[in-house]
Amino acid sequence: MSVQQSPIVSEFATAELEASHDQWFRAKVEEALRSEKPRLSHDAAMTKVQAMLDERRKARAKPPVV
Repeated sequence: MSVQQSPIVSEFATAELEASHDQWFRAKVEEALRSEKPRLSHDAAMTKVQAMLDERRKARAKPPVV
């Protein structure tokens, strides 16, 4: 069960850290919006992520090489 936080309380220790994160996040969003890279559909992205997760699970299931 996760702890529900108050929307009034910030998860950042200081207002400066919050502002810094906000600035960084907004810059990343703007960068993505300006990107010329081809877009991935949601289904294609989820298929790609699932394949990565499956690969990691498979690697973790292998016995260690001695």
